[in-house]
Amino acid sequence: MIRFTPPPGEADAAPSESAHEQHIAPIPRVSIQAFCESPETTAAMQTAGEDRRMSKAHLKIQMGGIAAAVEAYRTSPTPNVIVIETQSRGDDLLAGLDTLADVCDAGTRVIVVGKLNDILLYRELVRRGVSDYLMAPVAVLDVVRAVSGLFSAPDAKPVGRTIAVVGAKGGVGASTVAHNIAWAIARDLLLDSVVADLDLPFGTAGLDFNQDPPQGIADAVFSPERIDSGFIDRLLSKCTDHLSLLAAPATLERVYDFTPESFDSVLDILRTSVPCIVLDVPHAWTGWARRALVSADDILVVAAPDLANLRNAKNLLDLLRTSRPNDRHPHYCLNQVGVPKRPELKPGDFSKALEAEPVAVFPFEPQLFGTAANNGQMIAEVAASHRATEMFLSLAQLLTGRAEVKRPRTSLLSPFIEKLKRRA
Repeated sequence: MIRFTPPPGEADAAPSESAHEQHIAPIPRVSIQAFCESPETTAAMQTAGEDRRMSKAHLKIQMGGIAAAVEAYRTSPTPNVIVIETQSRGDDLLAGLDTLADVCDAGTRVIVVGKLNDILLYRELVRRGVSDYLMAPVAVLDVVRAVSGLFSAPDAKPVGRTIAVVGAKGGVGASTVAHNIAWAIARDLLLDSVVADLDLPFGTAGLDFNQDPPQGIADAVFSPERIDSGFIDRLLSKCTDHLSLLAAPATLERVYDFTPESFDSVLDILRTSVPCIVLDVPHAWTGWARRALVSADDILVVAAPDLANLRNAKNLLDLLRTSRPNDRHPHYCLNQVGVPKRPELKPGDFSKALEAEPVAVFPFEPQLFGTAANNGQMIAEVAASHRATEMFLSLAQLLTGRAEVKRPRTSLLSPFIEKLKRRA
């Protein structure tokens, strides 16, 4: 009997249909070795290894299928996961896997890529302990999803979704947008959420939510050896029933220089316990800021309507699209539109240059936003029926995958956009 270890409950499951929109959990630090037989599967494996969710895993790809795997593991230990491509059928396939099992360490997970669409074969493979069976040709996300599923208990809650919000330029109101989106996610969508303020020296989340916690995200980042779910829970400041804050210290007593991986442990813990994490990413280009953006599930770039913002937004969107080929493209919105007597670029200029429509256009309303900021309140608390409140809800729905946001030309801002066009 084959000795591979399937994930809990897998033996009773049937192969699921591919769902590219399904949220896929990041893969932990595991070793994966693939033994391919075709150039197509090899290419898919190579691209999967470059996916952001596989960034912590170590992937090695070889040719030769089952025979090469058996030969390799006669004299070396097996990795956490083996991916085997085979064109064998029936008894030959089962015999080859039995031979492989004889040289595998206990606990090794095996994913088989084959050409037969046969439920009886699948059930026999699962009975023998194979973790998953994928039909060739395989897509990149099929591979990533299959490996991710090996390390997620079938009855566990979905891993937390991370939403990163960043400004194309300093001072464009990205933090305000991030905090109000998080508020809408928690209040209106009833999702337990955390705002993580990553701007440690100058973060404003504590002020915006009228919170002054004694501890926050800095305590976690500077004490990585203490990080666990209990420790992170003690650092959270409760804002509402569904919203908590991981505040920045906003002090200058120390220099906040970090390695690219400094926030990984904090975010990994949050993903296991909270359905939604909103990252307030400062306008800074560091290794850890780039990593936070690239590894997020969804991204919103906030820009003001001028040339510098257009250039920066294009650079950001181009890089993120290239770095995340298997994800939804990042979104952008325009903020502070319509400042009196200020020359501005039109939303259409952004649409043409960025090859995408903005998902929201916020007009310049200093009275409303200034009052909310000075009172430590969200826009919805100051003006519940205001159009900006509804746009934050639309963004919350879009970024959590709950609904598609309406495009600006058919949104609540249609009269404002038409007014801009008439001025032009």
